[in-house]
Amino acid sequence: MASKRITQETFDAAVRENIEEFDMGPEEAVKEAVEQFESQGVDLSNIVKLAPKVSADGPQEPTHDILQALDDLQESVAHSRPQEVSAHLARFFEQCKQHKPCRFLAAQKGAYPILLAAWKLAVVSDQGLLLQALNAVSALTEGQPDLLDTQGLQLLVTTLAQNADAADLTCSGIRCVCHACLKHEQNRQSLVKAGVLPLLTGAIARHGHCADVVKEACWALRVMTFDDDIRVPFGRAHDHAKMIVQENGGLKVLIEAAKAFSDNPSVLSELCSTLSRLAVRNEFCQEVVDLGGLGVLVALLANCSDHQVGLQSRLRDLVKQVLSALRAIAGNDDVKDAIVRAGGTESIVAVMTQHLASPQVCEQSCAALCVLALRKPENSRVIMEGGGALAALQAMKAHPQEAGVQKQACMLIRNLVARSQAFSQPILDLGAEALILQARAAHRDCEDVAKAALRDLGCRVELRELWTGQKGNLAP
Repeated sequence: MASKRITQETFDAAVRENIEEFDMGPEEAVKEAVEQFESQGVDLSNIVKLAPKVSADGPQEPTHDILQALDDLQESVAHSRPQEVSAHLARFFEQCKQHKPCRFLAAQKGAYPILLAAWKLAVVSDQGLLLQALNAVSALTEGQPDLLDTQGLQLLVTTLAQNADAADLTCSGIRCVCHACLKHEQNRQSLVKAGVLPLLTGAIARHGHCADVVKEACWALRVMTFDDDIRVPFGRAHDHAKMIVQENGGLKVLIEAAKAFSDNPSVLSELCSTLSRLAVRNEFCQEVVDLGGLGVLVALLANCSDHQVGLQSRLRDLVKQVLSALRAIAGNDDVKDAIVRAGGTESIVAVMTQHLASPQVCEQSCAALCVLALRKPENSRVIMEGGGALAALQAMKAHPQEAGVQKQACMLIRNLVARSQAFSQPILDLGAEALILQARAAHRDCEDVAKAALRDLGCRVELRELWTGQKGNLAP
């Protein structure tokens, strides 16, 4: 894998040299430079690969379009010319969206303070210009959350608060929130402290008719519960989830939105995924049931299981997210029973059986059934009678190379028989032992769960004692 990096100036100099010294055409010069650096193991993912313009006077130092747009923007902002600012923001945004390296080059050349100045000018101009400024900031900060400073974060919250009724502005502003917080714990905490959480849940409640706003807000809420910044020893993901639920009615907002978008799989996927991230406490799992969320989830799964043909991509993702949400709230033992009483196990088995070709659906289905069976012999009986064990073994046969499917199926079988030994022989009669041994041999991740399943099924399994607790001599 390429690990070396060069500057944009170094790449541009190589292109100019190819043109001036070796009489190459612009396109050929760029291609040659790319091949030259890649052969040396240089990562060019952040380099703008642009041929320099050739004038009558010969090749000139290239002025990349993104930098030209930035220079023009800076001048128009300095002279407070909103019309020109609008045109240059549009150019800047398109360049950033079309070419990923452009935004890295722009950041290196001081784009953020220029955009911040344009943003401030737009606040006192009109909403159209403000939308363009937000879009540009969003494009620039994607993958570069460190760019946003305290002033920018505060302006972002203020902009969202003052334009809460404008769906397009809200959507773009929330996208900025996502880009600012992804892999950046300090920005997350700063925005939460500045009051962004009620703005996110409020956006879902206020713009319940706008799919784009709901999806962006869901994504932002999930990002607030991430612990993905390797620069800090620990984050406040759990605290943020608590604040979203307890102080901002997050669960109610999401469940009501799910009822409103009952025929929109992509929005429902986002809502269910967000529910999963917030079900971090026993009482939150119960609250989902109390608010009618369980009924919504089971109904969605039942509707999906009615599709007899292969799942479309969006529908398949919805099934995965519904299963994930059921699995999350089943962390509460009382909710486990509620899911079974609501017919959840039948719907899970039906989805897995009808869409056996999807490893993702099979894995999530086995995982959900696994949680429902944990410490619950009565639930295990319902799963067995509903064909859950058979479906899991069929999934193992269908996806022998999918470690996730194999692992979750082994865990399910183990949970089914751990407190209900009477189910061991029926499961063995379905060919479970051979499939579990095969999974153990093929996937290192399945070693422990396969042993546990074989042990509880009553099969012979070698359990190696790793440490006896006795002192011994250390090897020199």
